[in-house]
Amino acid sequence: MRSILKDATVLDVSYAYDDLVFPDNTVFIIQFDDSNATNFFCHFQEECGLDDRKLIMDSLESISKKQHCSVIQKGSFRLEQKGEEVEIHFS
Repeated sequence: MRSILKDATVLDVSYAYDDLVFPDNTVFIIQFDDSNATNFFCHFQEECGLDDRKLIMDSLESISKKQHCSVIQKGSFRLEQKGEEVEIHFS
């Protein structure tokens, strides 16, 4: 996933936790598909515009195909700061 992100968006992985990968700017996050190791899901921050989503998805899809993987747009998310922790709310 690190190389797909770098090639598709020039972003590095800033944080990975469990089945989630957070790129540098957290406009989107990538989730691993538990049932298929070559599938990934992309969730966009609610504030991310439709044009930006399309550009990012087009690039992720193109690069992932070259590496025999797939990235599927799944939905949106928002982050909520709770003291020292951050909660992720998917929609």
